[in-house]
Amino acid sequence: MLAAERRDHLLDLLAREGKIVAKVVAADLGISEDSVRRDLRDLAAEGLCQRVYGGALPVSPAVADYAARQTVTPGGKRKVAAAAAALVQPGSTLILDGGTTALAVAHALPPALDCTVITHSPTIATALLDHPQAEVFLLGGRIFKHSAVACGATAVEAAQNISADLCLLGVTGVHPEAGLTTGDTEEAAMKRALAARAADTYILASSEKIGTASRFRVLPWEETSGLITDADPCHAVVEQLTARGVEVLTAG
Repeated sequence: MLAAERRDHLLDLLAREGKIVAKVVAADLGISEDSVRRDLRDLAAEGLCQRVYGGALPVSPAVADYAARQTVTPGGKRKVAAAAAALVQPGSTLILDGGTTALAVAHALPPALDCTVITHSPTIATALLDHPQAEVFLLGGRIFKHSAVACGATAVEAAQNISADLCLLGVTGVHPEAGLTTGDTEEAAMKRALAARAADTYILASSEKIGTASRFRVLPWEETSGLITDADPCHAVVEQLTARGVEVLTAG
């Protein structure tokens, strides 16, 4: 099989199965695992897959820049945001992550809701200016422009001095094996720091992120309270997570 034919085969397999296991592909095609891994490296370099140990997974579309992500499944993000906003109780303290889904949550919070919102996103803080009953605390640090959030040692240190009832956390990839992932190591560290300061942490993930992966793991499922998604409850990944005991809140 020519290299171009192997490439098409791998992409088709990734689309159909949602993953590639290098040793299985090598056995099926009668080629070496090294050849498969080399093909996967080439595909990953083009942004067509996310390499993981033993193979590859679909790459998350959420690795695009902030402006581009605002046009990706806006309806799904609004559904996720509405379900997430319903978890915020009057008088409670909320840690709200950055990103486009979290921004939709900020817009979904009732303007008259009396609450405290802690965020490391200037965009989120600005969106809450027209919520007169919401007290807003903005954590500072180096701005990671991809997600319009503060990251780095200064931001992590600031996060260690807060506490909250609820944390709503965004990720770029949700997968039963790869876990909860994002595309930047410092952003992943900041997300862990925020989640560690809340009694409950729910993951926000619109349907295009389900079954995909990015480079850096954020949290194990055991350290979350559940997942909020607009993905079909019959989606294979959602069913796998539910079977593992993950609480999945379906946003309708």
